[in-house]
Amino acid sequence: MRLLSLLSIIVLFSCNEPPTPSATANLLVNGKLPILGEVKIENGDTIRHTIPEFSFTNQKGETVTNATFEGKAYVTDFFFTSCPTICPKVKKQMLRIFDQHKSNPNLKLVSYTIDPKRDNVEHLGNYARNLGVTTENWQFLTGDKWELHGIADDYFSIAIENDDAPGGFDHSGRLILVDENRHIRSFCDGTDPKSVDGFLNDIDLLMKEDYEK
Repeated sequence: MRLLSLLSIIVLFSCNEPPTPSATANLLVNGKLPILGEVKIENGDTIRHTIPEFSFTNQKGETVTNATFEGKAYVTDFFFTSCPTICPKVKKQMLRIFDQHKSNPNLKLVSYTIDPKRDNVEHLGNYARNLGVTTENWQFLTGDKWELHGIADDYFSIAIENDDAPGGFDHSGRLILVDENRHIRSFCDGTDPKSVDGFLNDIDLLMKEDYEK
């Protein structure tokens, strides 16, 4: 059901030509970003899609959970350090976001590896340092493979082991924006700088919504 909901959102985006500056500009509600995903009604209450509880390990060997980002918004992606295709492009765009918001206490970055067998704590630490990331604003997470691949679905992303795919994995280059309440508010194609331009606008909208009240 989550996948069907996401596909319907993507179709809606693709039917609006010319492209808007922001991926969700045509879905704004009173100037605010929409809450994306399936909506359920339970006992008369509206239940919105949220990121579930998780526990992984970062590049410093520290445990990272939802509580780590309490009161914060964050941008996330799924990658692996030996990726021969889209990951370098996506990380270049993540670095754009990092550079623009590295002094912003209300926005964090989170990158989940989908190849924890190779991407252990030490490897992720070296990878982060090679990117020039030395702060806690950007977490690189590893852990149980099935948990990592499973949570990708909750972010409307893709992480599938496939021996026939380059590097051994099929995965999405999507960047996802999550608000302080664990709701997904926007996403973009992390391989496309123009798509990321609109995504940066969405981040600014969310910052105004949540932190400039």
